[in-house]
Amino acid sequence: MSTPQPVRGTHDLLPEDFARHRYVRDTARDVAQAFGYAEMATPIFEFTEIFARTMGETSDVVSKEMYSFESRGGESMTLRPEYTAGICRSFISNGLQQNVPFKVFAAGPMFRYERPQKGRQRQFHQIDIECIGALEAKADIEVIAIGNAILQKLGVLDKCALEINTLGDTESRQAYRQILVEYFSDHMTDLSDDSKERLTRNPLRILDSKDKGDRILVEAAPVFTDYLNSYSTEFFAEVLEGLSLLDIEYNLNRRLVRGLDYYTHTAFEFVTDALGAQGALIAGGRYDGLIETLGGKPTPGIGWAGGMERLAMLATDIPAPARPIAVIPVGDAAESVATKIAHSLRLQGISIEMAFKGNVGKRMKRANKLNARAAILIGEDELARNCCTLRNLDAGEQQEVALDDLASALTSLT
Repeated sequence: MSTPQPVRGTHDLLPEDFARHRYVRDTARDVAQAFGYAEMATPIFEFTEIFARTMGETSDVVSKEMYSFESRGGESMTLRPEYTAGICRSFISNGLQQNVPFKVFAAGPMFRYERPQKGRQRQFHQIDIECIGALEAKADIEVIAIGNAILQKLGVLDKCALEINTLGDTESRQAYRQILVEYFSDHMTDLSDDSKERLTRNPLRILDSKDKGDRILVEAAPVFTDYLNSYSTEFFAEVLEGLSLLDIEYNLNRRLVRGLDYYTHTAFEFVTDALGAQGALIAGGRYDGLIETLGGKPTPGIGWAGGMERLAMLATDIPAPARPIAVIPVGDAAESVATKIAHSLRLQGISIEMAFKGNVGKRMKRANKLNARAAILIGEDELARNCCTLRNLDAGEQQEVALDDLASALTSLT
């Protein structure tokens, strides 16, 4: 039988990898809580229509990348490809309209069937921020500030650039959409097949095309900001002023768009080229029409998602794991007492390592391999005096300690 392997596009988070993921998640959670964002979670799968509605029937994610299956009851289910749709569904189904602004943080696995590459897998993990029910530009400033603070605390902000654009309100978007249709219709023969299909359904998505021929046309296409009404212009100016007030640097990217109609006003990405080709670490925007798309009452919202794999690859100063204390019985008679000592210390929150077998020499070698900071040795002589030998493995010093004083001695150990 061949050696079993993980499914393509998935990978095991071994202890060292998991420690980096946990550091990213915990850092993001701590920053989010400082901004007043409480943690929540949604089911790992939803009814397929939740994602089909929010991400668009013609989007690549819905048409090509979702992991969908039929339940035993004949209902179509989908493993979540992103967090926002599920959180917005939860906002509606739990009747949270009276709890606005609804400010939450979430983290967990997502699933998309796409070509695996560096920092991008078919099962991947995201951190997520959502602020639902706030129409003010201050909400946009706040969610961007959270992302900026997380990147700074992870030690990766200097490797990133914030790119930002405005999509305007519904009126501005409709005006720009018509201009785009007219422009690309005049170049129909030069468009890729995918973009020809998008032209009638969602022309803004052409601006995201990776086709080389399309990119040439996109570079010469009319710019969104030339078609903004006064309200949209003022809203975006307030966002930029707020970022400057907080000393958050940004680059205007007039080609940064979101294809679906419920996106409005601010769109942004924190991008990096530190992992090779430029890619986004955090991406988000305002989605004032999303709740209504799901069947709820019109409710504004803004949020972002960040890829934990990519952030973990870049994060610096990952805290080292806690160094354990080794408990080493000397002789068979001390085994049961050493086991009780180890258990008692663990219940007091002290990291204890006790090998299941082996003589003193082997157990000391294991303690050194685990980078233990101290060893507690207890044998028949120590048992008779109700004490143990506490050896500081860093200093190479040891002392005799009464068993009743052991916990306090370990606390003061340096």
